Amino acid sequence: MKYDYLVVGAGLFGAAFAHEMKKKGKTCLVIDKRSHIGGNVYTEETEGIQVHKYGAHIFHTSNKEIWEYVNQFAKFNNYINSPVAFYKDELYNLPFNMNTFSKLWNIRTPEEARAKIAEQISELGITEPKNLEEQALSLVGRDVYEKLIKGYTEKQWGRDCKELPAFIIKRLPLRFTYDNNYFNDRYQGIPIGGYAKLVERMLQGIEVRLSTDFFQLKDVEYEKLVFTGQIDEYYRYQFGALQYRSVYFETEKYDCENLQGNAVINYTEREVPYTRIIEHKHFEFGTQPVTIISREYSMEWRPGVEPYYPVNNQENNALYEKYLELAEKEENVIFGGRLGQYKYYDMDKVLKAALEAAGRE
Repeated sequence: MKYDYLVVGAGLFGAAFAHEMKKKGKTCLVIDKRSHIGGNVYTEETEGIQVHKYGAHIFHTSNKEIWEYVNQFAKFNNYINSPVAFYKDELYNLPFNMNTFSKLWNIRTPEEARAKIAEQISELGITEPKNLEEQALSLVGRDVYEKLIKGYTEKQWGRDCKELPAFIIKRLPLRFTYDNNYFNDRYQGIPIGGYAKLVERMLQGIEVRLSTDFFQLKDVEYEKLVFTGQIDEYYRYQFGALQYRSVYFETEKYDCENLQGNAVINYTEREVPYTRIIEHKHFEFGTQPVTIISREYSMEWRPGVEPYYPVNNQENNALYEKYLELAEKEENVIFGGRLGQYKYYDMDKVLKAALEAAGRE
């Protein structure tokens, strides 16, 4: 048969787009080179625990329409993201808030915290930050930077902060309240039973082929293509390859009920090789007799490795613009998602973009 749409990628963008087009009576074939649906939000049940296979994904949004839309496919729990930072045997609350400042300086009031930060910024005398280190120091002062930003950022990017451009950090949120909720969004939670079930319900009644590479696909006819893979790969890297950061995980089971007491702990020392440890059961308030953790390591991307985060510096953004010029001339190809649009997306923004793309169709 000939499909109205071939959708490459069974992540949130592809699944939402296909769901909307099916409602309009269109035929879709969704393919994915992985052996499962869900893209990077995929969760896999192990020992009764929903394991976030590609890192922690907490759904959060202030967009009521998107919240109501995603709640069609799953019930969400009331999980609140409150990560902890670990630095040389010291624990600090994230985001940077009064609990953080109280621990750092043995102070109690917002006035004291503001004065301490202003004093440190003033002492540094940075007027025109030349790199990420100077930019961060000019925003939060030396103590917060040295303990909670420097090592973590260098592991994330694989480079010294002095080698990274200042514009990467436009602002650093400082909260002068005793509130450990990482997100300010009105709606937040984790789908009960995992993201895989959520995406499965989105794709209900739609033909899906897994372990299928678009570039090896033959004998499939379609009117339009929705492509959520790498835009530079689609165009055979004719202007060169865009850069990404990638991530790999070491996952372990422990025969204890609770290993670290929190879903996410960031390790902000450069000397600790991983960036954070995720204890998956805490996302759903699990009471299983065992626990599963994942250590997360940041790494340079290379072909054959899963790309995670676009490196949106000036050089890469200029290169992406060249690919975008080609994409805008396409009449029957829609590029979507973080790889298709070379952009870091929160999950609610992915859904919004998919619904807008479907609306234009």
